[in-house]
Amino acid sequence: MSSVIKINAITVPEDSGDQLGERFAARRDSMEGTPGFQGFELLQPTDGRTSWLVVTRWDSEDAFEDWRNSQNFGASHGRGEGETPQKPVGMSSELWSYTVHTTG
Repeated sequence: MSSVIKINAITVPEDSGDQLGERFAARRDSMEGTPGFQGFELLQPTDGRTSWLVVTRWDSEDAFEDWRNSQNFGASHGRGEGETPQKPVGMSSELWSYTVHTTG
């Protein structure tokens, strides 16, 4: 089975990376049970960059799009029912898409 990889490159102000990490830690379990979701990693830069990478793995492009169009998407981004929306930490973000290439 092939996996679809989505990478959200989030650029944050120099002093806001820890805040981004804390928000992800607080919502670490919000994706549990999402159909087609295989897992994610939050990559913190170590070379002076200010772009953090959120790497998610999906069964298919359809599974990713179904999640993006669901209520769970809002909940995992701090826009759940009854929650006060949080100001985004990132100044910008860019979504990259890949598939896992296997040889042989």
